[in-house]
Amino acid sequence: MNIRVLESSASCSEADIKVYLAVEGAERLELDFDVKPAMTAHGKVTIFYGTRGSQHTAVIGLGHAKRLSTEMVRRAAGCAVRAFEQEGFRSAAVLLDAVLAEMLAFDAVLGAWVEGWILGRYTFDAYKKDPHQGTLEELILLNAGGDSGAAQHAVEKSRRRAESTMLARDWCNEPANVMTPEQLTERIVQRFDGRAHTRVKVYQGEALAEHGMNGLLAVAQGSRQLPALVEVAYASDPSQPLLALVGKGMTFDMGGMNVKTGRDLSEARFDMGGACAVIGALDLVIASGAAANVVALIAIADNVPGAGALLPSSIVRYPNGLTVQVGNTDAEGRLILADGLLHAGRLGAAEIIDIATLTGAVGHALGLRVAGVWGDPNSTKSLHELGTVSGDRVWPMPLIDDDDVLLGSDYADLNNISSSAYGGANAAALFLRRFVEPDTRWVHIDMANTVQSPTDRGYERTGATGFGVRLLADYVMQRAEQCEQ
Repeated sequence: MNIRVLESSASCSEADIKVYLAVEGAERLELDFDVKPAMTAHGKVTIFYGTRGSQHTAVIGLGHAKRLSTEMVRRAAGCAVRAFEQEGFRSAAVLLDAVLAEMLAFDAVLGAWVEGWILGRYTFDAYKKDPHQGTLEELILLNAGGDSGAAQHAVEKSRRRAESTMLARDWCNEPANVMTPEQLTERIVQRFDGRAHTRVKVYQGEALAEHGMNGLLAVAQGSRQLPALVEVAYASDPSQPLLALVGKGMTFDMGGMNVKTGRDLSEARFDMGGACAVIGALDLVIASGAAANVVALIAIADNVPGAGALLPSSIVRYPNGLTVQVGNTDAEGRLILADGLLHAGRLGAAEIIDIATLTGAVGHALGLRVAGVWGDPNSTKSLHELGTVSGDRVWPMPLIDDDDVLLGSDYADLNNISSSAYGGANAAALFLRRFVEPDTRWVHIDMANTVQSPTDRGYERTGATGFGVRLLADYVMQRAEQCEQ
């Protein structure tokens, strides 16, 4: 889609529809019609149709001025673009008026609108006979006095952010018979091999055994698909302390021998959401040309019942000396993340962030829009602040040392499932902490509740959300900037 930035004085008569943004509690727009209070409700799209051949007009509600944020702008843009495509409009001119610029930085408003606009028109219909053909070809942004060079930079930055997020959405939305462990491994290699300052290494078969990656080998026992740990290192500034991003890439999670039941288990393909977040984040960091020293570690397998499958009561031995009794084969994510965490330590990572669709319990605690984050207080604070801006929101959760006893086993050092029915997300975080050296800065993000949207909402479409891409990329780039200071 073509995106242009013009002075607000431009008439833009060639656009099919001219768009005004309305904020409740702010100065009223000077229009030829009244803006009713209901029209300012967040995400409300009101279209006024012109006569044949003339320009149409729309008012997009941004909600109350006291709650206005770039995320609200982003979500409103997603609502707008879908409404306009349903009407068959080919071009839209959006007036980013001075009222908004007084409340938010102009470049932030412009960038948020572009990001929400692109993400809001996303579709995944590769397997339909008649794929969706979007009508919108051009977005014109009317600049309310901002610097044109900075405005165009904000547009391109937001386009990159949206594209990397859509990469994560695309891969996570793929059906299980397409996005197998072997296919995910191949796609990662194809995506990153040969890019500047980037090195890709794949551990499979004997290489997994040699490195003691026994969690992956155990979980994948019942599958005909080979597990893998893919290492993608981006070192445009090797002098920085190494930051490791560890993602859970369970391409389909049937629960193993503790098999899941349900009318439709299609959503089990979203269990690779953490891997997609890491992949998209690294893609964005590289595309941005940021100076960083980061390694992505993606643990890949599927968890299906079959001949030779991992059995409850089995013991898995890890190279740090810990043994784990498998109390439930559907708590497999922590078994393969342990491999990634230990490998990050072997690589000398000064800081590790793991991200995974790990527990249903996190959704019971935080709902469907905010992920949980555990670990280093400074890192969790930074992630919380960045997520508030980016829209990938996280909330700090507690690590209660006393609850370590809930992971006890009569036969091994740990059980992979808590003996309590409560606090399952906290117990999972405590389990993972056992595979990180005490002096290593570590954070765990449980995004099981935010990996998918049940319906179209804001700039999210039904299916995979791409959660975590912008959050992790922003953190990597913020950390890199701090290292340069």
